Amino acid sequence: MAAQMIDGKALGAQVRESLRTRIAASGRNVRLDAVLVGDDRSAAIYAQNQAKNCAEAGIEYHLHTLPATSGYDEVAGRVLLMNSEESVRAIMVHVPLPAGIDAERVQSLIAAEKDVEGVNPANIGNVVYGRRSLVPCTALAALEMIESTGITLRGSRCVVVGASNIVGKPIAVLLMRSEATVISANKFTVALDALTRSADVVIAAAGVPALVKRDWIRPGAVVIDVGINRIVRSDGKSVTVGDVDPAVAEVAGWMSPVPGGVGPMTVAMLLRNVVEAALR
Repeated sequence: MAAQMIDGKALGAQVRESLRTRIAASGRNVRLDAVLVGDDRSAAIYAQNQAKNCAEAGIEYHLHTLPATSGYDEVAGRVLLMNSEESVRAIMVHVPLPAGIDAERVQSLIAAEKDVEGVNPANIGNVVYGRRSLVPCTALAALEMIESTGITLRGSRCVVVGASNIVGKPIAVLLMRSEATVISANKFTVALDALTRSADVVIAAAGVPALVKRDWIRPGAVVIDVGINRIVRSDGKSVTVGDVDPAVAEVAGWMSPVPGGVGPMTVAMLLRNVVEAALR
């Protein structure tokens, strides 16, 4: 039996609708302030899509643009200025930044209570300690998608393949907080296939196209594919693929597609964080 696909677009639409209702009930203005530096095409397209998603959720979107010639001091100064403004409650910085500007260094300047991407080290630490915080959006998206299947996480065996600071590590901690049994692995883990075959839930976030194969998955398991990899097919066409081989759908119980899975749900979780930050 083919896996049921976890539709990130549909789930994201539900989240946006619930946020619109929450904002209307609050009677307050909610807005996101984003910084875009330079003329990177992918960042500009993302900013345009973000403005559209914000509008659908009833969120104002203010884009602060800086020229490509800006240095660290100019970008950092803009972030620090927004930190000090009472009217600004939710901040993010679009990446990539121009060469020579350390994105992590800039993002760490965002006030923790306004850091809607959850990239400030303080927010990462709060996830570990179980405190209320703005959680990294992709990790939160993965958790929401797992929970949408109805699986009971308490006592479930979960294998997270990949240990990045914004996905692998925080999702492992979030699963621990749900009292799951969590194994953190990576693409170099010995006998990785045996580990994933033993899991009720597999989260693939290693950045390796089609790393997780059909025979790596226990029948009926939940598989969340966080991978976003651009590859060139034999016909010369460039396509986006995940870390999970499509054939896994033949054995998994639930599976998130790429594209259309974690990506749109991550955007929805960013909007949720914006509302959380604004209404606190």
